[in-house]
Amino acid sequence: MSSPNKGVEKVEVAVRWDPSPSESSPHDLDIIAATYTADDPHGEPAYIVHFDSRSPDGTINLSRDSRTGLGLGYDEVMTLELGRLASSYARVVVGVAVQQHSGRRTFGDIARTGVRIREGYVELAEHDFSGVSGATAATVAEFTRNGTGAWEFRERLRGFDADPESFTRLMGGTPV
Repeated sequence: MSSPNKGVEKVEVAVRWDPSPSESSPHDLDIIAATYTADDPHGEPAYIVHFDSRSPDGTINLSRDSRTGLGLGYDEVMTLELGRLASSYARVVVGVAVQQHSGRRTFGDIARTGVRIREGYVELAEHDFSGVSGATAATVAEFTRNGTGAWEFRERLRGFDADPESFTRLMGGTPV
C-alpha cells in the first residue's frame, strides 16, 4: 500500500470476461500498458507491454494471459511496479482491447466483462465496461509522476473504436 509521501508504487490490473458460447469463436481481451517519457508524455510511447511481452526493465509484466476467458474470476493480470520505473518515465496509460479475430466485437458483445485496479488489498477502481459498451478498446487508468516524483492514479475509462494495434497509437493522446 502506498504511503502519503510515496504515492502509488505497485499496482495490479486484472480483466475478466466469460467465454464465448461453444458455437462461437473465442473472445479475447488484452491488457495493454504504454509508458511515456518525461520529455514527451503525450507523444509516442517509449514502449508498450501487452500479451507475450514485458517492459525492458521488468517493472511492467503480464503475469497471466487468457485467450478465451475460461477460468474463475479474473482471467488476465498485469503488474506495474511504478516505484521501480526510472525517473525518465513520467506517465503510464493502461487500456484493454478486444481482439478482432473473427469480425468486429465490442465490450457489449462479451458477457460479464470487467476490470479491477488495486494496490495491495486496496481497490483503486472497478468497471464493467458498460459505459463504453460500443467500444472495441478502452483506456482504464493513467499513472503520472507529480512534482515530488511520486506516482498518482487517475481513473480513465474512455472508449475507442480501434483494433489493438491502432489503439496502442491512440491510447496515450491528450484526453478530449
